[in-house]
Amino acid sequence: MIFSFMSLVWLTLLISAHLAECVPEKPKRSALNQLTRTLLRNYNCGVRPVHNWTTSTTVYIDLMLQSVLDVDGKTQSITTSLWYRQIWRDEFLVWDPEEFDDINEISLSSDAIWIPDVIVSEFVDEGKSPPIPYVYVNSSGSVKNSRPIQAVLACSLELYAFPFDKQNCSLTFRSWLHSVKEINLALLRNESATANMKQFMNHGEWELLSIPSRYWLSRQDNTDYAHIRFNVLIRRRPLLYVVGLLIPSIFLMLVDVMSFYLPLNSGTRITFKISILLGYTVFRVNMADELPVTAVRTPLIGVFFVVCMALLMLSLIKSILVVKLLHYSEREVKEMSVSACLLDKYGSAGHVFTESDLLSLNEIQDAPSGLEWLLRELVSLRLAFSQEDGEASAQGEWLALCSKLDCFLFRLYLLVLALYAGTLLLLWASWSFA
Repeated sequence: MIFSFMSLVWLTLLISAHLAECVPEKPKRSALNQLTRTLLRNYNCGVRPVHNWTTSTTVYIDLMLQSVLDVDGKTQSITTSLWYRQIWRDEFLVWDPEEFDDINEISLSSDAIWIPDVIVSEFVDEGKSPPIPYVYVNSSGSVKNSRPIQAVLACSLELYAFPFDKQNCSLTFRSWLHSVKEINLALLRNESATANMKQFMNHGEWELLSIPSRYWLSRQDNTDYAHIRFNVLIRRRPLLYVVGLLIPSIFLMLVDVMSFYLPLNSGTRITFKISILLGYTVFRVNMADELPVTAVRTPLIGVFFVVCMALLMLSLIKSILVVKLLHYSEREVKEMSVSACLLDKYGSAGHVFTESDLLSLNEIQDAPSGLEWLLRELVSLRLAFSQEDGEASAQGEWLALCSKLDCFLFRLYLLVLALYAGTLLLLWASWSFA
């Protein structure tokens, strides 16, 4: 009886051991999971992470500019692509790596921990920035928050020297609410300007000159606030606009100057100049989208286009005036007060009968009646030819006078054009090499 009972007990133990082997063992919680739960168990993300509330939290800031995407003169804004990094120490996120399988660094959700309220004062819109929901934390409590930003910044743009302009746009980092006693700012590295020059995409329209930085304190309501300002100095590459805007305008102006060599009496000069003016108007309308738009000050290149069109109109008006003078009759020219003195020297005073003409008339009266008709006809032809020769001589003299006037106005036009072009070249040269 005792033996049967012992056998039953032994059999029960064997079955229990077999069933225990069949049931899977409950996995142990990973060290990373345990560390995360330990750090965030009693963490309050709304409290500044310091044990002594009088201790200031220093936030180290680093900025790298990758590219300039757009410059909008109408809204006075600039769109940039940035790589932004913050580092600060969280005294509540410290652990011993030996207790958690030598884990020295972990990633945590940015919504689960305290994040400093450091903003950029010039932000207008954050653009299409990819969301980065995590930050890195090491065992000493150092938190690294790095993320790319497509930032639209308010900037006072000076576009008067377009396309040889330079822009100075600033990014001012500051805490929105905390004073310097609670949050202080500092630069992460001093060689950020050199790093920016290497990271910048330097093959676009804009060239990065430098990004100097400055730290200062501003006082508001008897409280000091820390600021760090990065000044982004960029310069536009003008080659695209010189080839697409300035050179075609210069070519059209040169063609207009060459049109002065067309003869005055050919009748094609005015038509040719009107064609140039219409072509320039079409070119100006097509290139309107390439010019910057400002509400306060017109860029110099806009003034250049307006003056070029004004010079083309002045050239057309001058040609119309000269051609109109060329086609005046002798009587109308005499009535013009300006040209009356010129006509006394160059004009014709009309046909005057010479002594030979009077002798011919006397011979006609003394001739027999049969020959009288023939002689009258011959004298009339002689008088008509003499009158035509006199008119041709007067027209030739008037054409020469109009040609001299046209030459004088042409030289005056060239002088105005040269002074204007020289002034523009000096201004743009000084801006481009400054």
